[in-house]
Amino acid sequence: MDTTDQEQIIVMTGATSGIGADALGRLVTQPNTQIIVGARGHRELPGATVLPLELGSLESVRGFADAVKAHLAGAKINALVLNGGAQVRSEQHSADGFELTFAVNHLSHYLLARLLMPDMADGGRIVITTSDTHDPSKMPLAPKTLDPQSLAHPTGGTYRAVRPYAASKLCNLLTARSFAAQDDVNERHIEVIAYNPGFTPGTGLGGGQPAFLGALRPLFQFISLLLPQLYMATPQQSGELLAKLALGQITPPPGRVYASHVRGKLTFPDPSKLAQSDEARDLLWRESAAMVGLPAS
Repeated sequence: MDTTDQEQIIVMTGATSGIGADALGRLVTQPNTQIIVGARGHRELPGATVLPLELGSLESVRGFADAVKAHLAGAKINALVLNGGAQVRSEQHSADGFELTFAVNHLSHYLLARLLMPDMADGGRIVITTSDTHDPSKMPLAPKTLDPQSLAHPTGGTYRAVRPYAASKLCNLLTARSFAAQDDVNERHIEVIAYNPGFTPGTGLGGGQPAFLGALRPLFQFISLLLPQLYMATPQQSGELLAKLALGQITPPPGRVYASHVRGKLTFPDPSKLAQSDEARDLLWRESAAMVGLPAS
């Protein structure tokens, strides 16, 4: 726990339910900690300052970034926790015309991180929630190639929610790798982490999981001895790890960006081969910059 007298500032998305709500509950107990949460509507979250944010709108993201800067009045952000996410069940589009899962999970967080990067404190942390569903070795429908334009504007075919979700989680990982490779980020000793909370029912993602999953927990725990990705974590387990990453209580080994929750422990494995591709990383950065109207460098 942080016991210094200096206030730390945490900016967070995805804090109103699931692992984010659990992490927030832990973060607000920290001494000398100010937490700013972006959320839809007019919410009150005890211990946090809530500012309006709709991740399906790039205009809202820009407004939130401006509101954060105004609220901070020159103070710096110690941790930027990009945890918000969605898995829509039918093809929908964002306010800007992008496929909604891609827009919410990737594009808005890419934009928000770029807008707030100048306001990050030296030695700060960026934590982006990803998923092991990005990896074809664990999820057969995970992407094996990357075409950002097709993700943003899919054409034809049957919509299967897991495909755009898995692709957006690949984008989260590639975005984390892009930030981690920047000279300015390294010179300022800003740590970038892509966090996989693992299979965590009860988060409300995609409208919630079937109630019978809870009854199957013992079976899943047994199966996970052979297939660790099917370990059924609780929001409390995954939320605790997210909070510890945000606070810097857990740090990846040097050179590691991907932090994966496996059977109750945080591990630092290699992500998928595509997630390790510098060509895919740089392509996504350039295409995303153009989509949000920012220069690539």
